[in-house]
Amino acid sequence: MMIMKNHVPNILTTLRIVCSFCMIFCKTLSVIFIILYIAAGVTDMLDGFAARKFNAASSFGERYDSIADVFFIGICIFKILPVLNLKIWQIIWIAVIAIIKGSNLLFSYFYHRKKRFLHTTANRVTGFLLFLSLLFLVWVQEDYIILFLCTVATIAAIQEGHYIRIGKMEVAADDVFESP
Repeated sequence: MMIMKNHVPNILTTLRIVCSFCMIFCKTLSVIFIILYIAAGVTDMLDGFAARKFNAASSFGERYDSIADVFFIGICIFKILPVLNLKIWQIIWIAVIAIIKGSNLLFSYFYHRKKRFLHTTANRVTGFLLFLSLLFLVWVQEDYIILFLCTVATIAAIQEGHYIRIGKMEVAADDVFESP
């Protein structure tokens, strides 16, 4: 049974990749798309928890989780952005956040020889709110959701950059979503 427990985080990560892949073939915002989206999001939240719970954290698992995150986010961008009615200011703001996050990744590598996004509380909250935002599109006007998300994401990106610049690459244990 112990061997199985060690594999639970990676199984959850694999399920996220499978759900994400299946989303490609679904009509955006259809019931099956939303179900796969929720399943992928839930496995993302559970894999880090399972790694800590079963003492199964590994460098492979951390990299695998990051690959699954990029896959999930990439597919969501590919499928969801075309159905949104983004205004130019929103596109510019999202691009600025992406530039800050990309710069943070480059700075972390050049100054600390570590390519990583930090799992700070602000980044964790941003990810969770971003995940929930698709579900709220039914009830809340899109512009308000994007304004709120961009504000939170900007704060998170700036905080991450600050941590990288001061050399706080290892965030305090209570500020970490997924332990390496």
